Amino acid sequence: MSTMKLGKALAALDAAAVAAGLDPAAAAEEGLVLSAAVAESNRGAFVDWCREIGVETSAATFMDAAVRGRRYRASATPLASQAAASASKASAGYQKALADVCQAAAALGEPGPSALGAASLAAAAQLPGASHSRPARPATPDEAAQREFVRQAPAILSDVLSRLSAANQDRLLDVGRLDPHAAGAFPGLGGVSFPTPSMLPEEPVRNEPASRRAADVGAPGPATAPAEPAQATAEPEPEPEEPEKTVEEWLAELDELIGLATVKSEIRRQTAILRVDGLRTKAGLKSPTITRHLIFTGNPGTGKTTVARLVAGIYKAIGLLSKGQLVEVDRSELVAGYLGQTAIKTAEVTAKAYGGVLFIDEAYSLNGDQYGEEAINTLVKEMEDHRDDLVVIVAGYPVPMEIFISNNPGLASRFRTTITFDDYTDEELRNIFTQMASKSDYDLGEGVLDEFSAQLATQARDENFGNGRFARNLLEAAIGRHAWRLRDVTEPTLEQLRTVLPEDLVEPQAPPAPVVAEGRLQPPDAAATIAPVEFPAAPQDQA
Repeated sequence: MSTMKLGKALAALDAAAVAAGLDPAAAAEEGLVLSAAVAESNRGAFVDWCREIGVETSAATFMDAAVRGRRYRASATPLASQAAASASKASAGYQKALADVCQAAAALGEPGPSALGAASLAAAAQLPGASHSRPARPATPDEAAQREFVRQAPAILSDVLSRLSAANQDRLLDVGRLDPHAAGAFPGLGGVSFPTPSMLPEEPVRNEPASRRAADVGAPGPATAPAEPAQATAEPEPEPEEPEKTVEEWLAELDELIGLATVKSEIRRQTAILRVDGLRTKAGLKSPTITRHLIFTGNPGTGKTTVARLVAGIYKAIGLLSKGQLVEVDRSELVAGYLGQTAIKTAEVTAKAYGGVLFIDEAYSLNGDQYGEEAINTLVKEMEDHRDDLVVIVAGYPVPMEIFISNNPGLASRFRTTITFDDYTDEELRNIFTQMASKSDYDLGEGVLDEFSAQLATQARDENFGNGRFARNLLEAAIGRHAWRLRDVTEPTLEQLRTVLPEDLVEPQAPPAPVVAEGRLQPPDAAATIAPVEFPAAPQDQA
């Protein structure tokens, strides 16, 4: 089974974006940040990553991309979500191309199980049906093939490592440095300017004819005289568009989330209020001004982004929004390096959310300096100018969010509804872990949940605890070790491909250091003797 190099995978992603009518520049950035997020735990991955995308080697540039792309290891990118909504064959091709980028990224640097698990779950999140529940219907051949890809992802990625190992005997595959609770970032590296999509090489393979390179990425090559067809080929009939989800279907998807009883109740209340308000307006009745923007407060991993995505769909279904996409950003994507540039950057990001929801994570980080203030002022203007087709959700820890809103009168008048996301209980986290595994076509073997509970019991349940992210990080690492465990199995059974065992949740122990007697240095060979060194006597002082 062949594995595409990252450069070719990104070129194929660009071609797929053009075919699906998506923005190639936005697609290029999605591929760059997603590939970095998948590969960040592989030692030396930044070197291969920079070479494949054609930029100067820089760990800081790589990590800046990885931090921005981590959110997409758990959920579909904005363009993948947009593609899923259109439900066309070309759109499904874009999602498949994103999954190929994940697979290629797992092989960067010195591949290890952590990147394998991240690639498997990230690929599953991008593929059709990964983030959107649809009415039951027979699967098309393309969908069946893509589901089979998700099921076989661990074996595919394991095959990547086996061939890399055979071809590069001098590159050690180190599996002893895994941390299932962390993202694997390089410490001490700050944000840097990210390479623009134009920096991505249009032709990543340099020594091949243009026609071959074009064929590799599915783009048209130089014009050649076509052979005479033996007979006319009938045009395939376009597949029927799937119906958009109704409000009831979106709310049912909300109810399927584990826990979050207070959140579900408040979202239902807001939906009813805004729906009736819209009906009154259509009927020509007066209606009080109702702010549609929301504040989400809670610790990390409590489902804020997931609920924001559902809110976008619900608001579109009731006619409040025209598109229903979710655009997720943080301070780094709103603030520029100079005054004046921040307003332009914030306006450009907000424009991508017209017709949908702009979700600003850790929004309070905009407080405290003139750059953040410029971003806030621009955001307030955008909310006013596009109040009929834009919803903004700001999120973060409870106390900093209260300060953030109270310090900005323009925000205080527009954000009047706060929804609190409580931490998950142990039982809810076990259910989340089980659900994540099931959605990725994995079965949990006997004793897996016991091991999960044992590791959960060791976690400090403070504001730094990851909640659902803890469960996802543990599952990512387990999927990687599962693939690693099967790397020498030539033809694993379906049960082996699906079943995660307790040992897959346990980090391999590093070999113990040699024991040295206290106060003594042992030579490598205990029988070896070292001859004493005689120094000449010091001369006597003369009287």
